[in-house]
Amino acid sequence: MTLTLSVVGCGYLGATHAACMSSLGFTVIGIDTDPNKVAMLQNGELPFYEPGLDTLLAQEMKTGRLSFTTDFSAVKDADIHFVCVGTPQSKDGLAADLTYVRSAVAEIAPYLKDGSLVVGKSTVPVGTAQSLREQLAKTAPQADLAWNPEFLREGFAVEDTLTPNRLVVGVANDRAEQILKEVYKPIIDLGTPWIRADLPTAELVKVAANSFLATKISFINAMAEVCEAAGGDVTVLAQAIGYDPRIGNKFLQAGIGFGGGCLPKDIRAFMARAEELGAKQALEFLREIDAINLRARQRVIDVVRSELSEDLTQYKIAVLGATFKPDSDDVRDSPALDIAVQLQAAGAAVVVHDPKGIEPARKRFPKLKYAEVVTDAVKDADLILHLTEWKEYRAIDPSALSSLVKRKIIIDGRNMLNRELWRKAGWKFHALGRTD
Repeated sequence: MTLTLSVVGCGYLGATHAACMSSLGFTVIGIDTDPNKVAMLQNGELPFYEPGLDTLLAQEMKTGRLSFTTDFSAVKDADIHFVCVGTPQSKDGLAADLTYVRSAVAEIAPYLKDGSLVVGKSTVPVGTAQSLREQLAKTAPQADLAWNPEFLREGFAVEDTLTPNRLVVGVANDRAEQILKEVYKPIIDLGTPWIRADLPTAELVKVAANSFLATKISFINAMAEVCEAAGGDVTVLAQAIGYDPRIGNKFLQAGIGFGGGCLPKDIRAFMARAEELGAKQALEFLREIDAINLRARQRVIDVVRSELSEDLTQYKIAVLGATFKPDSDDVRDSPALDIAVQLQAAGAAVVVHDPKGIEPARKRFPKLKYAEVVTDAVKDADLILHLTEWKEYRAIDPSALSSLVKRKIIIDGRNMLNRELWRKAGWKFHALGRTD
């Protein structure tokens, strides 16, 4: 039997999943309520930046297997329905807003055929899948529900979908597992580990993984604070502890902390859900993780003031980076953009450059000034901040910028630039967690 899939929610996760599943040979129908987004996707164009996905999308649209629509009735012929909508942080608290998830399941319920499987991929608080399964039992008893958390890294989304390091499925019966094994057979055949879990465990895997990563990032940033106070070098410290196989060297790059649309809101939602479950104390440490992460941003501003003045009103600052990470145009909860906005609020003249994030940043913060090229951003600057580790910034010749700036001062908020190269060109170079 040739399976037909629907993907409900065609943002970053959904568009990626739809294109990748089409590339495996499935007929895929993408559903989204935003007509502009649907029109772009149907035309083979992405409404966001993700390396490689634009080419894959255009390729799959030509095959005729992939289509996008705003009409929910289009799912009536699908066998499996992947729910890929967002779960943003609630406006009035730390908990996740499940409006879109519940609405998506309710919208497709009338069109679910006998034996179809609804598969959640959105990141949700533990217990959500079971409540949705109970909801379906009333509105579409002919269907079943499973949970299959996503583990996409922005900048590597296609790779992480087609060659993931594991596949986790939360199911309530063998039939649901067998259906998902049929969908993912080409990926399983590559030797990808397959983990069957119950629904709550599958939900917990994603938030537990994100919480661990957030902990590791905040840990090394806490060590950076200690290194600065003690006269140490956090990059050497990270290298040394990274050789320990129990620790590993991933996510030990000290800097301005994590951001984006996942880690910050996921750990906050995890804390909120733990409190609802009566397990608040188990995740109290995440509050300090969040606080360390936010404090890293303030530390950059403190360094700027120490280099220039408490009063920043007479100074121009060039900010290199607006996105929360390179190879993405995502500026959600971006530490770089947050620092830029705070410096502007403090009176500094701030100009931001980013290879892909200028337009998304401008939509969020139209009062900031932006430059299309690095040289325009740094012209007459009193200080440069390197806040997103784009490879373009690592390739900058510091000597070429020397004649453009007013003062040769740079703060490397990501510990990624060649310190000796900049210093050799006459720049005053400061990196977080490094005191010499």
